[in-house]
Amino acid sequence: MKHNIIAIVGMCGSGKSVASDILEQKGYKKVYFGGVTMEKLKEAGLEVTPENEKMMQVKLREEHGMGAYAKLLLPRIKEYSITNDTVLDGLYSWDELKILKDEFGDDIKVIAIIADKDIRYDRLSKREVRPFTKEEAIRRDINEIERVAKGGPIAFADYYIINNSDLKTYKMRLEEILEEVKENEKSKRFVFKLF
Repeated sequence: MKHNIIAIVGMCGSGKSVASDILEQKGYKKVYFGGVTMEKLKEAGLEVTPENEKMMQVKLREEHGMGAYAKLLLPRIKEYSITNDTVLDGLYSWDELKILKDEFGDDIKVIAIIADKDIRYDRLSKREVRPFTKEEAIRRDINEIERVAKGGPIAFADYYIINNSDLKTYKMRLEEILEEVKENEKSKRFVFKLF
């Protein structure tokens, strides 16, 4: 049986972690791209701050290229996807998406979570872990768009969820998309078996 790989993309505060947590509760193995930054900061003995995160992200990309996170996490993604459905939380750059598409082709599906920026900024200011002021969130958005090419994976997503309302509506839309992914996989297998 082939296992699904779903990448969750979107700007900070859009609801990516909520979606990946829901998939994890459904049995998906989670690969958190931001975890690489946290691990590297810990190894370097640095505090987790927006400035240090940005510095480490730049450093990793200078060392490994713009596809750094996909390159560093590819062995884990391959390992997980052999035996489990896998969710990728926080795919960042266009280069990362290209690396994963080269490796997994159409077996990886991308879900983009979209939310109005003012809603995202409000959510980010209320986060328990790593809250951001509006100014910090704006700087992060600009950095991710200009330096990381975060728009590419969002623009080329297979599915989109607008997450401007309540959690119940968001979960319902995510469930609909997961069902669609499963149905598309079934039909692909059926067509393959015909030939």
